[in-house]
Amino acid sequence: MLRPVRTVAPATLPVSLAWAKEHLKVTSDDQDSLIASYIDAAVSHLDGWSGILGRCMVSQTWRQDYDGFYSRGLKLPFPDVQSVVVSYTDENGATQTLADSNYHLVNQVGGTRIILSDGGTFPGTADRPDAVRVTMVAGYGTADDVPPALQAAILLHVGHLYVNREAVGSAQSELPLAYAALIGPHRRVGL
Repeated sequence: MLRPVRTVAPATLPVSLAWAKEHLKVTSDDQDSLIASYIDAAVSHLDGWSGILGRCMVSQTWRQDYDGFYSRGLKLPFPDVQSVVVSYTDENGATQTLADSNYHLVNQVGGTRIILSDGGTFPGTADRPDAVRVTMVAGYGTADDVPPALQAAILLHVGHLYVNREAVGSAQSELPLAYAALIGPHRRVGL
């Protein structure tokens, strides 16, 4: 399995600039770009393949490549997968799309898996590391669908970055304890 690649970014962030400014009690517009960069940093710390949650918050599109189909199905890199398109390179080198009637999505504790429908078989593929390509939309949905605890954690992180603009070696430089408590239940743990 190769590293997943995001092909379409989320349309919005889980926390708006206006909401962050309200949280910070900032009324002027002269620090908007700074606050927006803190929102981006806080979201990227949590979201997507490299984020510590191991999941997507606002819906976004990713592609995951595999070297073939597996009898136990294809484990996707994210939970909360809303839809998928499965394409593959057949043994003759032609690109094909697997009909959705051949498989279905199963949301398991450790994430989402594509498994065969009853009586189905996966087709043969070319011998290459990206023989099977799954394009998926993953995430909770819109910003309004993101759990409030994650939105609160983002606001805490933004507030922390806003107040602590320089790295310092004290307890003040660490994220508030509530941050870990807010994100903990939403972290994907591999099983």
